[in-house]
Amino acid sequence: MRKLSCEEIIRRIQEGLTFEAESSDAGFRISINEYVPYVCTAIHDGHRFRDELKIKTRLSEFERWYEEDPYTGAFISSMPIKLIGLDSRFEYDLNREPETCVYEEAWGKKVWKRALTKAERERSRKKHDAYYRVTYALIAKLEELFGACVVYDMHSYNWRRWDREVPVWNIGSERIDNDRFGTSVEKWRGQLSDIELPNGIPQRAAINDTFFGRGYNLAFITKSFDNTLVLATEVSKIYCNEETAEPFPAVITSIKGQLKRAILNHAHDFAREFTNWEHKKQGRLLSNDLQEAILEVDSALHELLKNFELLSMVNPINVAQEKKRFFESRCTINPQFEYKPIGFDPFQLKRKIHRLEIEKITDVHIQRLYQDVINAFSDKIDMLSSIGSSKFLYNSMRYFGEPSEKDLKNAWFLQHLPEVEVATAEPRLGVPEAVELFKESFEEYGFKGKIEVSRNMVADAMVINHQKKVLIKKGATFRPKELRFLVHHEIGVHMVTTMNSNLQPLKVFNLGFPVNTMTQEGLAVLSEYLSGNITLRRLKELGQRVIATDMMVKGADFKKTYRTMVNDLEMDVDEAFYLTTRIYRGGGFTKDHLYLRGLSEMYRFWNEGNDLRPLLIGKTSLEHYGTILEMIERGILKQPKYLSRAIVEPRTEENNPIYDYIIRAIR
Repeated sequence: MRKLSCEEIIRRIQEGLTFEAESSDAGFRISINEYVPYVCTAIHDGHRFRDELKIKTRLSEFERWYEEDPYTGAFISSMPIKLIGLDSRFEYDLNREPETCVYEEAWGKKVWKRALTKAERERSRKKHDAYYRVTYALIAKLEELFGACVVYDMHSYNWRRWDREVPVWNIGSERIDNDRFGTSVEKWRGQLSDIELPNGIPQRAAINDTFFGRGYNLAFITKSFDNTLVLATEVSKIYCNEETAEPFPAVITSIKGQLKRAILNHAHDFAREFTNWEHKKQGRLLSNDLQEAILEVDSALHELLKNFELLSMVNPINVAQEKKRFFESRCTINPQFEYKPIGFDPFQLKRKIHRLEIEKITDVHIQRLYQDVINAFSDKIDMLSSIGSSKFLYNSMRYFGEPSEKDLKNAWFLQHLPEVEVATAEPRLGVPEAVELFKESFEEYGFKGKIEVSRNMVADAMVINHQKKVLIKKGATFRPKELRFLVHHEIGVHMVTTMNSNLQPLKVFNLGFPVNTMTQEGLAVLSEYLSGNITLRRLKELGQRVIATDMMVKGADFKKTYRTMVNDLEMDVDEAFYLTTRIYRGGGFTKDHLYLRGLSEMYRFWNEGNDLRPLLIGKTSLEHYGTILEMIERGILKQPKYLSRAIVEPRTEENNPIYDYIIRAIR
């Protein structure tokens, strides 16, 4: 990080420039990625201690750590304007007045073995002065721009030293204008109260319970500015072991994410009431610039994984031959599927993706997104490295999971439904008609892609994302409604999300989010319903996939599962073969049980009035929906250019009304 003098930092602030820098005296770090009406400070986060002082102090490193506020800088890392102290409070305390900022005694302990020289004290006080000169310039600029601002002044405290129950969060409000800002303080307490800590850690937020907000940071800003509220906020050190300094990473990560949301909610409310801030969207209170670290990680990850296509790699290359052999044996031998050799070294690829420095991404939610993607691809690499072996099923279950009891109940519910439509003789459409309809859909959307016919396919049609290609199975035949819903499924969702992902500044949306199958396939099947082309036969097929996956997981071999599909579920023999192949390919591919669960999840999400369009931005998952919305609001991501016709113009009235009841009944 660049070093700038106090004067240069102030000049940049006054000119309204965005920048990140460390002060030339190494006392603090400042980040301004966007000018917004709020600031976050962590003045006791630092642990640096000048060498000339180390030899004079009585205190051990742990004793200094114990009274500092570790990780408070990390807690505010996602925010656009940050001032973070880098020096230990035992060098000089930024929360004390200049005259008393260098301790002689603290918490009942003498600090120095030998008295400090006048020069040593003066050096510390100059650092203190530099911090407050910058603070003054920053608040003055924000009041000039917005009329008012709010400062989230973050601290921590040692809760075990108290002999009574104390709150996790304490707000000190004794020295602020409570007549004017009291309601805002209470709203901040409410936001902190809503934070949920992991591992069942009980939590409570209070005002003036353990501390009262008498620190110099609050006093200096409040005295200097009439329109700035300082919220001196203490969090008890429930995120680490106070006796050993051992951090609890899961708690730290949880606080980072939830505190970001709490600050955004409160700052948005404060800005509307007290400032001239004009934006209505919360996301505009965050930076709209893509951090360089995000771009570096994204580019490197895409370069490593851009040709990684799980479905094409797990597709057997000898399906036609094994189908012939299976039926010639009167269904008495299990197929022996073969696969293309994988074109990468699994160990090396995993090592490379785990070396990516995602910790440099400061926004907690974007960092978590990349962390989840890397962990997911690590599991998928394990899956492909074991293709054709007994380990593949284990790796598939680790990534995709397996059917639950609820999934099975849903699947059997569908199998027991009577026909809801009068059977009519329909012409069967072949591959030429399918190719023509897919071409028409490409033209309607304005896509440039390929359509190819392939012998070695399990599905009737599928999209190869990185090639922008649709594959259609040679010899496949389709009922008219089936062909229409396939077009909505493959082009209207899978190709739409592929094309949208290619337009995004971040390529992670092209690679795919963790277990995006449930969201993406759920959207794709939902589009079949929304387009007016859903059939009971299709719903039963999704249930049959769940039943077949469950049988495979519980030890049934290919031929037993196939016979169940034909004899018990009355499937066509060819369709039963291909469905069973979908489940057993690779050595046991549990992906297909997620289609039915995904349909139920996405139907409920849509039926509750949520906007599905952000999910079309790429290979997304519902788990990261909030992060996607925020990134779109911030202008980091582009709105999806291509929109699924079935989603933006639903034609559910063309379905038999009974299907709405049926899909609602799937839990």
